[in-house]
Amino acid sequence: MGFIERDYKVDIMHIGTSNLITNYGILCLLEDIATVHSDIAGYGIAQIPFTHVSWILLNWKVSVFKRVAFGDMVKVKTWSVPYNELFTYRNFEIYDNDNNLICIASSKWTLVNSDTKTLTKITKEIELSYEPEDKLVFDKIEIAKLKEPSNVEHTFSFNVLRRDIDFNNHMHNLYYLLYSYEALPKEVYEKGELDNFEIMYKNGSMLGEKIDCYYSYENNAHYVVMKTDNKLHAIIKLY
Repeated sequence: MGFIERDYKVDIMHIGTSNLITNYGILCLLEDIATVHSDIAGYGIAQIPFTHVSWILLNWKVSVFKRVAFGDMVKVKTWSVPYNELFTYRNFEIYDNDNNLICIASSKWTLVNSDTKTLTKITKEIELSYEPEDKLVFDKIEIAKLKEPSNVEHTFSFNVLRRDIDFNNHMHNLYYLLYSYEALPKEVYEKGELDNFEIMYKNGSMLGEKIDCYYSYENNAHYVVMKTDNKLHAIIKLY
């Protein structure tokens, strides 16, 4: 059970104006199969009232090699990669209908006590329930920490709406990517999806909070920093 696979049809929610799968669409697939694995392992969303623990996503790193179109079938594969008692990683691969590798991704997670909202150890029992594997999609297991660029420009602000809130009572993780597009310069956005991106989450965004987005282009990458005053919510890197 270490490797979990599932076939998906690229649907209307996964594509953009080009009819090709978007970065957001890819994250939707990765998110879904990750929840499937946790359900199988016994530590999914439905089990939280019994396990009293919940997974918190800290980072994404994604590289896209080819974009499939609306109606295409893809195979998504995921597995857990153990790290230490506080953090764990999850890797992903996506294959097209001809079994070509079209996307790789890694994510970093931590575990919290759902009652106290404090960090809790990833016990050996929890780790082994996922039947972890050593295989890595990138050269290193770690996802590098994103740093705030030195020179940024305020380009967009928004208030967290009811529709943005997930079961953890904060803004859903995938929406940070969507909101980051609003902060990009028009000429960057209109060029289409960038094939590599990373997201680092710091502090959850709550209902009604005003989020200010700051843009910078540094070292051949586009950065969007999301903050409320001095509280950092997330950094998104697209390249």
